[in-house]
Amino acid sequence: MQYVIYLMLLVFSHAAPFNNTDPTGLTTVGSIPLPQGFYRMAQPASSFGSWLRSLPLKTDNTVYLFNGLPKLNQSAQYAVINISLNNKDLQQCADAVIRLKAEYHYYRKDYDKIKFHTTDGTLLDYASWRKGYRFHLQKGRLVKVLATKPSTDSASFKQYLDLVFSYAGTLSLQKELYPVTSLKNIIPGDVFIQGGSPGHAVIVVDVAQNARGERLFLLAQSYMPAQDIHILRNPAHSLIPWYAAGEHTDLLTPEWYFRNNCLRRFPD
Repeated sequence: MQYVIYLMLLVFSHAAPFNNTDPTGLTTVGSIPLPQGFYRMAQPASSFGSWLRSLPLKTDNTVYLFNGLPKLNQSAQYAVINISLNNKDLQQCADAVIRLKAEYHYYRKDYDKIKFHTTDGTLLDYASWRKGYRFHLQKGRLVKVLATKPSTDSASFKQYLDLVFSYAGTLSLQKELYPVTSLKNIIPGDVFIQGGSPGHAVIVVDVAQNARGERLFLLAQSYMPAQDIHILRNPAHSLIPWYAAGEHTDLLTPEWYFRNNCLRRFPD
């Protein structure tokens, strides 16, 4: 317990004071106010980090579940990302990370880069899906079969994502990512992930730094059951969403505690 408290105190030893702790009126991830002395890291206009920063925020700061009911715990979120959630219990923690990465490549029309493995190792690639291939369960394994006409519309893309959400998870996603050895090198799009049953994953949606090179970051998650993707508060300071990238790689979030060596990055 003393170690956890130490980490919580360490998180904001260099980050205060903050310009604003009220999310009211914010429009995008990039409009979330910064601590004094910090500035957002430059991101190429076409990068994943720039796209994440542009994600819109809802005016209603309530996190809703897939069934339309409000989540019981409404204390974890700082803000709620305005991205669709269907009525299926599919878009949970790893799925939210997959969703954001896939939506970015879909927006960029980089369709060949939209591909994820299932827990058993089967590759579910959107390039094949667009050509009319579908993945059918045969003898306990997913098999790719040419089954329909080519389709490139958003409804078909969301059907593809539902398939990925059904068969991928923290275990498979963790294998897709490579380790980041130092938290001080954190960048937007990185993922804190602990594969398992249960496991959890949260994604870094923005990073700021100061003149000394010290970095802060924002996190987003979905959870169980499927729910709106939301920006997390920092439990050390419940009204503040920024986390400090110090020496330690342990991370305490409102609903999960990630131990050392959980930070990973997509290969592209």
